[in-house]
Amino acid sequence: MVFESAVYLPEDLSLLGKVLDQVVQSLPPNLRTPYNQVEIARNILACAATGERDPDVLRRAALMDSKVAAAA
Repeated sequence: MVFESAVYLPEDLSLLGKVLDQVVQSLPPNLRTPYNQVEIARNILACAATGERDPDVLRRAALMDSKVAAAA
């Protein structure tokens, strides 16, 4: 995975964390599972590894190619 070797500045990490929190909070409660949070974080990191820092683009990327699944 590309993002495994990426280096982020503290302000980048703060932005990515805020985006993650916003996306997770936008989900219905039954989709806020630890598994889904990891998948969303992976999507955000993969997008950020390309150099993207626009919060809107990162939020959209968070749910793209998503493996987010409803809890059973």
